[in-house]
Amino acid sequence: MKQIVTAALIGLGVYSSGAMAADGKITVTGNIVAQTCNIAGTSGRNVTVTLPTVGASALASSGQTAGATPFAINLSNCPSGLKNAQTRFEVGPTVNPTSGNLLNSTGAGSATNVEVQLLNNNFNAINLSTNANSQVVPISGGSATMGYYAQYIATGAAGAGSVNTSVQYSMTYQ
Repeated sequence: MKQIVTAALIGLGVYSSGAMAADGKITVTGNIVAQTCNIAGTSGRNVTVTLPTVGASALASSGQTAGATPFAINLSNCPSGLKNAQTRFEVGPTVNPTSGNLLNSTGAGSATNVEVQLLNNNFNAINLSTNANSQVVPISGGSATMGYYAQYIATGAAGAGSVNTSVQYSMTYQ
């Protein structure tokens, strides 16, 4: 009798795995082009933004911003098949996953309770964790200019010191 029960349980175990059903399917598609646009920042493909010196009193409480400074990523020599471009900011160790802002370095002499917030050309904050508000820009005549702003944003009463941070970016095209 034990052998029959054991055999029945083994049989059910083998067939029960077949009872699972898929809930859906993920299909991945993409497109590779032979050439994309030439990218120009302030130094080759890199961009350096120097924010103005501001007093800690300008960032006295969480959410206060100061020092909005414009910068641009310029695209040129874009192939005729590319119609739109978008900057995709890469999530990494310098991105606060909660706020979507850039974390300040934590070394000696660094300002405290300060992050750097990026804005699109309409002054909407870009959440670097999700790329929300990262604008899509039309490519016209083989070129495009992607305008942005960087600014300080307080996470509490700011303490004096330096602000240094960075983020990697990639261009995507449509």
